[in-house]
Amino acid sequence: MAIIHPFKGWLPKPKHADEVACVPYDVINTEEAAKLAEGKPNSFLHVIRPEIDLPEGTPFNDDSVYEKGAENLKKLLKSGLYNQDEKHSIYIYQLEIKEHTQTGVFTCASVQDYDNDTILKHELTRPDKEDDRTRHILTQEAHAEPVMLTFRDSADISFHIERLTLTQPPLIEHEGEEGVIHRIWKTDKTLDFVESFSKIPNLYVADGHHRCKSASRVAEQLRKQTNSHEGESEFEYFPVVLFPMDQMRILPYNRVIKDVSDETFSELINRFDAKKIDKKEPSEKGFVNIYFKKEWWSLKLPQPVDKNIVSTLDVARLQNSILEPMFGIKNPRTDENINFVGGIRGTDELERLVNSGKYNLAVSMYPTSIQELIDVSDQGELMPPKSTWFEPKIKSGLIIHTF
Repeated sequence: MAIIHPFKGWLPKPKHADEVACVPYDVINTEEAAKLAEGKPNSFLHVIRPEIDLPEGTPFNDDSVYEKGAENLKKLLKSGLYNQDEKHSIYIYQLEIKEHTQTGVFTCASVQDYDNDTILKHELTRPDKEDDRTRHILTQEAHAEPVMLTFRDSADISFHIERLTLTQPPLIEHEGEEGVIHRIWKTDKTLDFVESFSKIPNLYVADGHHRCKSASRVAEQLRKQTNSHEGESEFEYFPVVLFPMDQMRILPYNRVIKDVSDETFSELINRFDAKKIDKKEPSEKGFVNIYFKKEWWSLKLPQPVDKNIVSTLDVARLQNSILEPMFGIKNPRTDENINFVGGIRGTDELERLVNSGKYNLAVSMYPTSIQELIDVSDQGELMPPKSTWFEPKIKSGLIIHTF
């Protein structure tokens, strides 16, 4: 059963929320972060992407990067822009964009739950990224960014959320990129939430596998250094936003390929009996749309021979029937012939990349469903790389957990 841990969060004073809030570290590169942080000395990007304040070319894992991140966080928390709550609290975090709204519980999850698979995963983590996040957490003595988790909702949890959001104005309201509105409520009456989540059998990682794993590694290391026991220290917990799975919004994670010859493309079209179309997005599962030389084509993916849950995913069917046998892409994690474009950037970005000559071909995917993710996780399987793009994203810098 799930453990949640109320904590004394650091929140910006409402009038400063726009100054500090920023996109998560893993949706932008260093160059993009530097551009976004121009003229914004208080942006939280200086904490999660501290290399932007160091000489160009500084390696991302240089000691100075971690030291700078810790220095920037300490400076920001002492600047008068933030207050730390005096009582252990639970926060409600709402995302609203156009016709979509999702409302979740911002709290801390237990490293113990992660280690014992109460929190279920669907993705492999890379040691180099684990090392990087682990060092940031240890040096800053903080979990600066939350993880997005999902769960099967209960009437109790929905009731507690609505009781708070319908009777109080939000403490913070911030409008971010793409018109996404971020709202935060707070309560120090946390027992109802803790008890309700204790009845939830499993939580599921939606976005943030490396932050989860790094939090686990930090707790293991500090436990040994302090001779403490599991669960008794603040570093045993890491910040999460728990959204009900029926509110989660997954966009396609599209593909672009660098080298595709005319001959290979002709073979692809003939083999799969592709049809030329005007529509850019596939209309149903089992189909992909291909962009090549300023034309869109639709093709149906073959049914997998192996009927396990992972093999039935469109991303797996694409990999096994086209990317590897026709384009020679055996490992999409490392192959330089393929790149990935998050669904928020849309098919216009696919056309732009191909028309620019940087890539020869683009693949527009049908989005993976939240139920597919849950089924994969429940069976202890792993999703293929770049299977899901959750949108909208949680902002960084609005609630910080220190230990």
